[in-house]
Amino acid sequence: MLTETFMAVAAAGGTALAQAAGTDAWGTLRAGVARLCGRGDPQRERAELERLDRTATAVESAGQGDEDGVRIAEGVSWRTRFELLLESLPEEERAVVAVELQALLDERAGRGRQEDGAVSGNTFHGPTAFQVGDGNHQVNHFTSEA
Repeated sequence: MLTETFMAVAAAGGTALAQAAGTDAWGTLRAGVARLCGRGDPQRERAELERLDRTATAVESAGQGDEDGVRIAEGVSWRTRFELLLESLPEEERAVVAVELQALLDERAGRGRQEDGAVSGNTFHGPTAFQVGDGNHQVNHFTSEA
């Protein structure tokens, strides 16, 4: 039986993984989770990568109205996967894996905050004012010079 702390880490891991699927954060989190769940066994790591790819495919192929439901279902699935992994480990190794999983989540959260202002793939037609950052102030006046 897992403690509340381990269950919370597993739940956070499942949610973060499901939310990252199909985003820029996916590649890094995918690799880290595969390594974590593979526990040094290349064959297990490949199996985890395949499982992770199925998650990404499920999220990416969901219809617009179904995406939230698919992410929730995938999050629950991964929470269960993390719980099973933690339960299967000896107590001292369980704590190490939980810390490793939390570190992956913290890394993703830190990176997410830095990327909050990232912008890509935009096309602007006509007068445009664009600003990224926190606590900035910008005043724009566009006039027609016809």
